[in-house]
Amino acid sequence: MRFARGRVAKKGVKLAALACGLGLLAFPQKKKDETQTLQLPRDLPTAVEGNPRKFMFHVTPLSAKGLLTKQVRDALSALIREAKGDSILKIRAFVAGSGDARRVRDLVSEFFTERREALPVLSLVQAGGLPLEGAQVVLEGIAEGKKEVSRYGLALISAQSAVSENPLDAAGPLAVKSLGALRVAVKAAGSEPADVARVTCFLSSLDGLDATRKLVVAEFPGAAANFVQTQRAPARALAACEAVARLRREVGAPLAVLNPEGLPRDAGQSQVALVGASKVVLTGSQVSFGFAEKDARLAFERLKKSLEQAGASTRGVAFAGYYALSSGIAEQVRKVRGEFFDAARPPAGSLEPVEGLPSMDAGFSMDVVAVK
Repeated sequence: MRFARGRVAKKGVKLAALACGLGLLAFPQKKKDETQTLQLPRDLPTAVEGNPRKFMFHVTPLSAKGLLTKQVRDALSALIREAKGDSILKIRAFVAGSGDARRVRDLVSEFFTERREALPVLSLVQAGGLPLEGAQVVLEGIAEGKKEVSRYGLALISAQSAVSENPLDAAGPLAVKSLGALRVAVKAAGSEPADVARVTCFLSSLDGLDATRKLVVAEFPGAAANFVQTQRAPARALAACEAVARLRREVGAPLAVLNPEGLPRDAGQSQVALVGASKVVLTGSQVSFGFAEKDARLAFERLKKSLEQAGASTRGVAFAGYYALSSGIAEQVRKVRGEFFDAARPPAGSLEPVEGLPSMDAGFSMDVVAVK
């Protein structure tokens, strides 16, 4: 009997082992090389190419829900919805509040990687404030659609600055002057107010913004509008509105510049750039690490190399946006840029003070649009 029970026990063990084997066949275990590992965010490109005749311009709605990470992801989701399947080429992010702005770069990379979409270039700036309490980020996006929406190209219009040396002066009256100058520039380009696709106003204060917003909506009804306070404690009162408008006539060249009568002349910068090219290069932030003139020159050298790798050059820059931490650094930019850009055809652009940049030792950053 003892031997019989032993044989039964052995038989039971064999059956159990067989059942386990069949179970493993039915539900195979993951191999060791299939275990999940933490993926580091991919680096964002320094430059991308696009067709400006197909560009669409977006500004994300503000939200005060959650901390910076949630707000960035919500803004990216909103941007994707607005783009409606168009490829996002460039994002300009203005970050306010106490969140770590450097985190935005990784969040953008993660977001687009998750969706298996091409990574955009990113321009990242820390602003003094946004027009909603608790809002920490607003995104401006440039997307490339499938059809032409600007048959003749684009007019890139410099920020029209109106300033007062008294930092406590209201920005509203200055914004009226800035928008009046913007109106002159749009007309000089041969465009109509309805052709303006985006307006960005850099302001020293957001007090009384409702009046400025209504003025922008009334003047440029089709524009995606963005309003950013440049610094928390500005050295002077400021309103500087820049714009992008669709052209109604042939440029006759890949790039031409205008300096209309009635608008101030700025050495090294044009008031309007007319882009007739079918291909342009958009760059992300190029940062000047350090606060000396040699550091500024190195930043322009890196920009030159980035453009050349993308098939463009600094001689073909149509618009240059600069974000400087002080008036002294802004003067460095004005001095050095002339060494790299076409003196006979300097680009349009903006040169604004900002609260901060995503590097502790950064003096300024810049991003450009260059024709190919």
